[in-house]
Amino acid sequence: MTKNNSSPMTKNNMKEGLIKDTYELVIKEIQTIVTISYVLIVGIGMLFTFQKYSEFGINIFDYADVFDFLIAPFSDFRILLFSTITIACIYAFIKLDALIQRKYPKTYSKANLNWDKKSWFNIYRYSLFGSLFVFYLYLSADIYGVFAKRQIISESPISLKYSDDQIIHGKLIGKTKDILFLMQNKKVVAIPINSLVKEFEIK
Repeated sequence: MTKNNSSPMTKNNMKEGLIKDTYELVIKEIQTIVTISYVLIVGIGMLFTFQKYSEFGINIFDYADVFDFLIAPFSDFRILLFSTITIACIYAFIKLDALIQRKYPKTYSKANLNWDKKSWFNIYRYSLFGSLFVFYLYLSADIYGVFAKRQIISESPISLKYSDDQIIHGKLIGKTKDILFLMQNKKVVAIPINSLVKEFEIK
């Protein structure tokens, strides 16, 4: 008769070790997802911000610093919402693709013309995902820029008072840490904040 040498203490230790390993794996995955998501959100924010200002002939990269781009997605709720939905959809799509491949391998192979059997399939798949993602972002950013411009044009002008009591009027396009952008009729001016220079025109 064979004796079971595993004591209850050993089994408990194995169970605790398994739970700990699973917990650490989940934490690492969450940390990775959060890091990648933040980088994507900042990247999307940079693209959308650039497109918004380019509608007015402004190359925002000439005026903004790293800090401006780091907070860009959080200064516009629409960009943050779009980024969050996009990242969630991408994550869900990748997980769904992997699930279908694992649960229904035959159907998955037929849908992919049996290319999933090829050694280069993973490179092809992720390259396709990446290309579609980039195209989707550029198209979305272009649409965002057009709507942002329409919204700015439809808004009421603001009044801005210089330190010498001169008052100017214009529609606020946006601002960075150091510069404020106004549209006066069809003219776009950049006004340095806390500077001896009053303004300069962007053509």
